[in-house]
Amino acid sequence: MGNYGFIVHYFLSNVLKDEIIDPPKITSKTLELGSKYSPDFVCTPFKYTLGTLIESLECGSDILIQMGGGCRYGYYHELQSQILKDLGYKFKLINLINGGNHIKLKKLIKDYNLHIRYYRLPKYYLIAKTMVKYLDSIESYVRKNRCYEKEKGSFNNLEEKMINEFKSCHSYFKLRKIYQKYLKKFKSLQLIKPKQEIKVGIIGELYTIMEPYANYNLEQKLNDKGISLIRFTNVSYLLYEKKRKVKKFLKNLKLKYRMGADALDNIYHTKYLCENDYDGIIHIKSSFCTPEILIMPIIEDIASKYEVPILFFSMDMNTSETGFETRLEAFCDMLEMRKK
Repeated sequence: MGNYGFIVHYFLSNVLKDEIIDPPKITSKTLELGSKYSPDFVCTPFKYTLGTLIESLECGSDILIQMGGGCRYGYYHELQSQILKDLGYKFKLINLINGGNHIKLKKLIKDYNLHIRYYRLPKYYLIAKTMVKYLDSIESYVRKNRCYEKEKGSFNNLEEKMINEFKSCHSYFKLRKIYQKYLKKFKSLQLIKPKQEIKVGIIGELYTIMEPYANYNLEQKLNDKGISLIRFTNVSYLLYEKKRKVKKFLKNLKLKYRMGADALDNIYHTKYLCENDYDGIIHIKSSFCTPEILIMPIIEDIASKYEVPILFFSMDMNTSETGFETRLEAFCDMLEMRKK
């Protein structure tokens, strides 16, 4: 999901003696495999993750890890495990859905005979956790400013160099120095800002907005059209901010109850974008994502009240990239005409 894979690999390879195998990058083959063996009307991230698990097993993995939660994702491991067994694969599946406490993790380590270097756990947990925060901070800056870069590709090239330095870092203090160095480098890149900036907010289902392949590289396409972006959902937000903001969201929206997954967050962020002079909103989700389907009329009503254009995308394996780009192009043209 996005660029987070290298952080998971970094952490596991430094605390386990076992071999860590990275699954291949997500491609059309991944989605085809996942879709072939999935129920037809299951949400699309199920198909992506099932396809990835199959590809991981084909690469030689014998222990798989599944994590996540918040909606139907919390039940993925049960069904995916049964599908893989029916296909004849032999494996062990570590279920970290909805997190894991210390007792659960100790039992997992014992049950699966994992070779843990316990003395390394605190150090590399801190480094990996900090890497997530630093990566999200940089990517947020990139989203807002890549559209103005003077030299094409300068932001992407610099981010790639930063990630490579993160991978070889084994000290928390060195990691902080690397982050500070690259933050300065990003801020020193030459920008050409237009007189009238166009700003768009991206909201929706977390997997589909965070994995570029699942949204046809939406953020890069919008930045290439000169549009500055904000996206609230990232791993730092999900792990460290989301829970403590729930009361604030409920109070601001005058609601009594949460609506499951990211639904409450997206209603609040729609209102935030409308009240903070954003030119447009894009709501993107996987097909059959129930919480997001339920809130679409609500966020459309809020956007209509503030007269802010909103574009909805539902993504699955049958979504045409050409149709996707045509709608996106029309939306961007309309934003530009409104701005003028």
